[in-house]
Amino acid sequence: MNYSVDKKEKYSLITLEADKLTALISPELKSEFVVLNGDNVSNIVLDLSKVLYCDSSGLSAILIGNRLCKEAGGSFVLAGLNSSVEKLITISQLETVLTIVPTVNEAIDTIILDTVSKEVEEGE
Repeated sequence: MNYSVDKKEKYSLITLEADKLTALISPELKSEFVVLNGDNVSNIVLDLSKVLYCDSSGLSAILIGNRLCKEAGGSFVLAGLNSSVEKLITISQLETVLTIVPTVNEAIDTIILDTVSKEVEEGE
């Protein structure tokens, strides 16, 4: 397994341990997103701080995670992107679709804020 999963009360943190997010890892990552979604996890932080390279299959896995979280009413936040991965996302014009923050702590804060905002909206 090229990643670790840390399940918390309000979110799950997936940390990629490999330096490349390619077709070798993407299917397993996509499966993990589906399993978490089936376990009613709607908020995911994906820590890409160790990833130096991402190809189209990696981008596809990221988009699947994003879609599953959005459909479940949650948030999908990318953290720790290096310049080449960030450039791929920008070239693909996905920076407006994906939530990207510099650090895992900021990603967690983003999810907590989104969760509180949704709870307040539901209460109105």
